[in-house]
Amino acid sequence: MSRTIKAATTSSTAPSGNDTVGQTVRELIADVRSRGDEAVRELSARFDRWEPESFRLEGERLAEIIGTLDPQVIEDIKTVQANVRRFAEAQRESMSEIEIETAPGVFLGHRHVPIQSVGAYIPGGRYPLTASAHMTIVTAKAAGVPRVVACTPPIRGEIPAATVAAMHLAGADEIYILGGVQAIAAMSIGTETVTSVDMLAGPGNAYVAEAKRQLFGEVGIDLFAGPTEILVVADDDADPFVAAVDLLSQAEHGPDSPAVLVTTSERVAGEVQRHIDEILPGLQTGDIAGQAWRDHGQIILVDDLEEAYRVADGFACEHVQILTENPREALDKMHAYGALFLGEGTCVSYGDKVIGTNHVLPTRGAARYTGGLWVGMYLRTVTYQEVREPKSSADLGVLCGRAARVELFEGHARSGDVRAAKYAGVPLPWTDHFETVRA
Repeated sequence: MSRTIKAATTSSTAPSGNDTVGQTVRELIADVRSRGDEAVRELSARFDRWEPESFRLEGERLAEIIGTLDPQVIEDIKTVQANVRRFAEAQRESMSEIEIETAPGVFLGHRHVPIQSVGAYIPGGRYPLTASAHMTIVTAKAAGVPRVVACTPPIRGEIPAATVAAMHLAGADEIYILGGVQAIAAMSIGTETVTSVDMLAGPGNAYVAEAKRQLFGEVGIDLFAGPTEILVVADDDADPFVAAVDLLSQAEHGPDSPAVLVTTSERVAGEVQRHIDEILPGLQTGDIAGQAWRDHGQIILVDDLEEAYRVADGFACEHVQILTENPREALDKMHAYGALFLGEGTCVSYGDKVIGTNHVLPTRGAARYTGGLWVGMYLRTVTYQEVREPKSSADLGVLCGRAARVELFEGHARSGDVRAAKYAGVPLPWTDHFETVRA
């Protein structure tokens, strides 16, 4: 039986359902839909105090901004993007296209066709998330997407140079310094200067997430994003200090970020709590991480690892870190998670920033039914069919006629009938067309 050592004081497992956010977003989208660039410009000035002559960066201006960065920053961006690209390309290569002959002359197949245009939103705000450029843009390009539009907001009235460099080096075809709902709406709906895209990808605040939700259907989206989550499974072999540091590493994302420890060890449970209390006062983001831990942090004590995995699956958490003697056991024991991080040498922050797997992952229990952003999300798996053998077409025609009439689809049945008649001379009671042609 599990026992809660520290409970969360506020739930963050379900969407907030904030009607005010929804209504505000609805009005902003309608404004962009009706007034285009004029509305985008006014909203950018209103929310970001940003109203340049052009929101788009290109040519000399783009090179000038990137040139302000320390060469080490550029080198690090390239290294991380190479890691992301290598993994995304391996994923793409694993996706085979098929063609099989199911009957004589009957060929069925599928192909993986890239989405033709994608909008990548790279958040700013509290943190300039350069890593989101790697995850959204590099992965799209590895999938073969020919046009990627990338938007990021100004930060306190300044262009975030490192984010711009990451967007450019990742392969973005168009870069805009534009944030919030106005950016999402411009990319989705299109304006006089921004051609609409087919799909949106990337995280954002509650307004950005709501804009993606409202525009879903008009465009595709990657995921409905919620607060960042971490769950650590630990046994008595775990280092409590490492577990505490790792829990806080994700809690600093925001005051509503859940951080959960599920452990078989009462000693580890107590020491993790003690280390967190010691670390928080000296952490630069301790105000945010501390609030997240206070309101959404949990420590759950379980009898054994079998129970730990069951409890962890119940959370269906975005990031699950395994700090146990045999961490790879979780690959077989666990089923609901966005990404697994196995062993002390592998922290969630590696996945967020540098290791190469994608950090756009399901939250709020969505890991029960979906994985995260990957190269396959930028591809449409489409089928094709070809019947080359007349006899096979006639046989299918007879079968189609019977199957369609069971469902009362006479038009469908007749499409099958005509093949049966044309290729095998099967009589047609509803027309004399073929008799006339033959005569």
